[in-house]
Amino acid sequence: MLSPTDREFFAIVAETAFCNPFSERRPQLDAQIVGHAVAPYSEAHLAELTQIVSHRIAKLEAEGGADVRRFAAAERELMQTVFLFEIYHQLYEEFDQLIVAQAQAGATSLPVKFANAALNRMRARGIGTEEAARFFSIFYQLRRAFHFIVRGLIGQSASMQEFRRRLWNNVFTQNVQWYERHFWNRMEDFSTLLLGATGTGKGAAAAAIGRSGYIPFDVKQGRFRESFMQSLTALNLSQFPETLIESELFGHRKGAFTGAMEAHQGVFARCSPHGAIFLDEIGEVGGPLQIKLLQVLQERTFRPVGSHESMRFQGRVIAATNRDIKRLRERGSFRDDFYYRLSSDVIHVPTLHRRLQEAPDELRQLLQHTVTRLVGGKAEDMSAMIEVTLQKSPGPDYSWPGNVRELEQAVRQILLTGSYTGSTTPKSKDLVERLITGIETEALDADALLAGYCAILYESTGNYEAVARQTNLDRRTAKKYVQQGLAAKPSAMLDQL
Repeated sequence: MLSPTDREFFAIVAETAFCNPFSERRPQLDAQIVGHAVAPYSEAHLAELTQIVSHRIAKLEAEGGADVRRFAAAERELMQTVFLFEIYHQLYEEFDQLIVAQAQAGATSLPVKFANAALNRMRARGIGTEEAARFFSIFYQLRRAFHFIVRGLIGQSASMQEFRRRLWNNVFTQNVQWYERHFWNRMEDFSTLLLGATGTGKGAAAAAIGRSGYIPFDVKQGRFRESFMQSLTALNLSQFPETLIESELFGHRKGAFTGAMEAHQGVFARCSPHGAIFLDEIGEVGGPLQIKLLQVLQERTFRPVGSHESMRFQGRVIAATNRDIKRLRERGSFRDDFYYRLSSDVIHVPTLHRRLQEAPDELRQLLQHTVTRLVGGKAEDMSAMIEVTLQKSPGPDYSWPGNVRELEQAVRQILLTGSYTGSTTPKSKDLVERLITGIETEALDADALLAGYCAILYESTGNYEAVARQTNLDRRTAKKYVQQGLAAKPSAMLDQL
């Protein structure tokens, strides 16, 4: 039996173990354990936290009570969580080193040299062999999720903190205890829809989710079943004409259509059972293909083009679009049943403009991160120079319509030319207003009207193929009208407006 003091302390540790590290509650719990304030999702205090918890467990061990089998049923689950919390925090640096090494190694799953010692520690605490291997896999998953959510998504603004919290819940549900008991091997039932403007980082968010899935540990082989570098299979749907998207998704058999000289595996066949598919620009998909994707989500089966053989899909689906999904549904171009099946979780990716309004210093963090990536190390003098340049032009009130992607290109342009003036492309909102004005005043001919509409679609999608599909034009004609609508010199449309 635990003393009242120990029970109270270990209850705090157990709550901490299941708490979202990006929530407001987590630093409060950490502070209760270490006895002083800690920064949100900072790990500077982890060594101290681990030492304090280990010291309390060592006292139990001296009394012969550091084994879950020695506790009454009421306290057994609590103490198992505490023991796992201690072992996880003793291993987190080794897991971090493994993650970095695995990212460099690519598709080949690396041997885990510290696995046997970790499994033995769990068995010494009374945890069964099979359970220990599963907990070891969850430890690895926790560290990967933290790694990709923290290091892949820079910024301290309120919207970014909420964004990280949502991503963590997407991987582990809003109750990690439920996840550990029920969902660790069945997250494929939870699809995700990422919404946000072009360049906000939807791809980075999808990668954080896709590379943070549960991967079983193979005790005999001494390594995880696969590399997390194989866990995400991505496809940008706007890059392909409608006739080829189905083949890219589901694959095709040899001779399935003219030009199908060889069999082809689509992304659903290539996706690992422990991985996820990222379908970018899902708003560009037409109704017939939405029905087929809906069938995959509901029945978990698909058929390659030209085949009658059903294949099973076991991964998760992550989809993203920069289109206004509500508007698409109202127009009937995005099916409600498809939306509801996709939207187990709908996550909005914040714009860079909003992030900088909330926390202006976030610009400096993003610049340092981008420069570090470009030069392979810290270059604070370079980052400072770029920041000063941006303050002069385009200035502190610039809206960054291209979001983080535009900022990264601005850094490159400043390094090459010493200046950046900002985006000069007409914005969709301006084009829409001008087009409406031209229609109301009957000032547009058909050519100018089509050019304006194509320009608006291109501003929204950033892709000629998407404009062609939306307007039923061939790609070359769509491109001609887009360029006419966005021409630097006044086009027919802009002249008439």
